[in-house]
Amino acid sequence: IFLLIENIFCIFPLCKKCLAGEIVLITGSANGIGRQVALKLAPLGVTLVLWDIDDEGNKETSRLAQQNGASQVFVYHCDCSNREEVYEQADKVRKEVGDVTILINNAGILLGKKFCELTDEDFEKTLKINFFSQVWTCKAFLPAMVACNRGHLVSTASSGGLLGLYRASDYSASKSAIIGLMEAINSELYHEGKCGIKTTIICPHVIRTRLSRGFKSKKPCLLPVYDPEYAASRIVDAIRKKKFYLIMPPAVYLLDCLISFVPRKAVLFFESYIKFPESMEEAFGQK
Repeated sequence: IFLLIENIFCIFPLCKKCLAGEIVLITGSANGIGRQVALKLAPLGVTLVLWDIDDEGNKETSRLAQQNGASQVFVYHCDCSNREEVYEQADKVRKEVGDVTILINNAGILLGKKFCELTDEDFEKTLKINFFSQVWTCKAFLPAMVACNRGHLVSTASSGGLLGLYRASDYSASKSAIIGLMEAINSELYHEGKCGIKTTIICPHVIRTRLSRGFKSKKPCLLPVYDPEYAASRIVDAIRKKKFYLIMPPAVYLLDCLISFVPRKAVLFFESYIKFPESMEEAFGQK
């Protein structure tokens, strides 16, 4: 119901907040969505802080961002699955750059294995990178936002967190946990009177990145595979409009709205119709 109301209001143009002067930290910034978000934000007057384990890719993102007009870009090596390293690098950012005002949690992994194929270590790795990394970054940077009642938390979740995806039980579980975490944080902020801190949850279907490994949609008219550049433009737009949810494409949004009213078999039938399992088998299945 909330999503319906929000999108009805979004029919009318919303005022976009100015991002000039914001300190924006992006995890997983070396490629894909993270890099494209950095490039979209570069000309808007923000200070960029880039976190990734891929140092060369991160340096390239920094170079491209500066070409796009970014005045200040700070690059850090950070394994977001390592709690101690997250806190250590967060301290460095506070000392060298300042308090982060927009946190964009984007780092993620998708193994594409069936549940019984996943080892315990696989499940732990996915949860550490996809979910716990966001817990630790929020713990590191949210207190400063609370102190001044100003900031923005942006979390990349997934349609898998809303519906559950074939060959992605660990991934869907981690993304569902992110949605629950951000919903809870948003509730706490509201009831504590910290309405100056905004939250945005990003729930895309499939984006053409290294994560998707050449995934091809069988029904692109219903569930297209978006380019990272297009997804990034939508994400930056959602941040500037202070949207709570960004769900794309529309078919996922409609399924999420209907899931409480239709039998689960109807959703599974839709999966079969769009041949999502076949696409996942082609992208991740091993003969």
